[in-house]
Amino acid sequence: MLKIGVLALQGAVQEHVKSLQAPDVETVVVKRMDQLEALDGLVFPGGESTTMRRLVDKYGFFEPLREFAAAGKPIFGTCAGLILMAEHIVNETEGHLQVMPIEVQRNAFGRQRESFETHLSVKDVGEDIDAVFIRAPLISAVDESVEVLSEFEGEIVAARRDHLLACSFHPELTEDTRFHQYFVQMVRESKETAPSHAAVT
Repeated sequence: MLKIGVLALQGAVQEHVKSLQAPDVETVVVKRMDQLEALDGLVFPGGESTTMRRLVDKYGFFEPLREFAAAGKPIFGTCAGLILMAEHIVNETEGHLQVMPIEVQRNAFGRQRESFETHLSVKDVGEDIDAVFIRAPLISAVDESVEVLSEFEGEIVAARRDHLLACSFHPELTEDTRFHQYFVQMVRESKETAPSHAAVT
């Protein structure tokens, strides 16, 4: 069985849990940092990134999450989760966890009243993926090691670097689970090729 956690400090946790369901997946609602050690993969949900960062610090998650990424365990960040992962944030002096070599711009598609739903072509996932954008950031720049998976109106909205996957939108708020199942497959392959991950302390 794969154990995939959803960081449950804030955001649409249960929607991610539902989207991750597969016969070989046990989902874990992660509220304590000691739960990380048993996980094969982890989702950072959408929400409010500044609030999430404050809670990450408050509950001692900062270094354990960075170590989780450094150990090569897959992480999937959506919307605010993307911002948490990014190395750089436009007009800010530093990023949050800084585990993925990308730059993001907050609220790039407008505030809440400009929220919208569309279909996207996502490389290796599908040609008509349902995507909900709510106060969505965009990926304004990527390192050469990062693979762009999807664009919307010429802007990058999904990317992958090895075991790290991130998108601007909320796939968990749709009935389309293909993006989550793509991440589940990433976790599967990671566990098969590296069965003994370094422990997170």
